[in-house]
Amino acid sequence: MSNERDYNLEMQDVEQRKYAYGFDFDVMHPYMIQSFQPFFRPGSLLELGSFKGDLTRRLQSHFADITCVEASDAAIAEARRKCGAGVDIIHSRFEDVSLPRRYDNIVLTHVLEHLDDPVAVLRRINTEWLAPGGRFFLVCPNANAPSRQIAVKMGLISHNSAVTAGEAEHGHRCTYTSDTLERDASAAGLRVVVRSGIFFKALANFQWDRLLQTDIISQEYLDGCYKLGQQYPDLCASIFLMCEAGA
Repeated sequence: MSNERDYNLEMQDVEQRKYAYGFDFDVMHPYMIQSFQPFFRPGSLLELGSFKGDLTRRLQSHFADITCVEASDAAIAEARRKCGAGVDIIHSRFEDVSLPRRYDNIVLTHVLEHLDDPVAVLRRINTEWLAPGGRFFLVCPNANAPSRQIAVKMGLISHNSAVTAGEAEHGHRCTYTSDTLERDASAAGLRVVVRSGIFFKALANFQWDRLLQTDIISQEYLDGCYKLGQQYPDLCASIFLMCEAGA
């Protein structure tokens, strides 16, 4: 494990923002699975950065063979409690981990922006961990989300792809746009097969959390935001690439 970063500290809430919101767990996770499901391969799944196991639990409905790699031992303790013994969770950084096999599906959601050398990790996925015919599901927060562009116009952040002080405390190293995400995937040798976005988003996460506690937002409205996001991927909360192994 690295002595330079404290992954347990990075996942703690700070004054400026939470590490994760109810919007992430209750809205984004189900729509991520919905976006991934048509492309899932039968067999095994590797989740890189499982955090406290909330997305992992949803993936258990689709896969019996799940391996997770997570750098925070505090998060792993929570994930093991939530997911049970059926998920193999490895405590390691992606840069250091030695995995025993290749996987038919690999999921990396809202993690790449935390990495010091994202292309190096993507290259390991491409050359070491992805099974022949396997699929890689890559999701990152979108710098061009309307909620973020509004924050720029309000003077809260300097530009769309800025890393805010709160994000920096949570270990963010960059904020991706669709072109810079595909740039890094291609630089690692991955072949991008599907480009999309997940959930049209004009409000900040904390605003969504408040709204979700009321009857103002219906499931039909949420589904509408998801469908609109597929029409306008550059205006989504997250950008999504489905990749296969390349040269």
